[in-house]
Amino acid sequence: MTVLLTQNEDETIDYLNECNEDDLYYISEIFEDISEQLQSERFITCLRNLDKKFPKLDMTKDIDIAESYIEN
Repeated sequence: MTVLLTQNEDETIDYLNECNEDDLYYISEIFEDISEQLQSERFITCLRNLDKKFPKLDMTKDIDIAESYIEN
């Protein structure tokens, strides 16, 4: 799954924006890996927006860790 979601940043962001809450929950497990590969502020912004859209998922910690990969 990580390989697929790191091939094209635009497609990944589009895909994530179309995900429902359940799908996003499962994909959130690999946010860190995707972020490490993409090294993209746009990707992190997308995740933060999704976190606001689905607050019950509580993805903030996962996103913070993912963000740390592009800060290093």
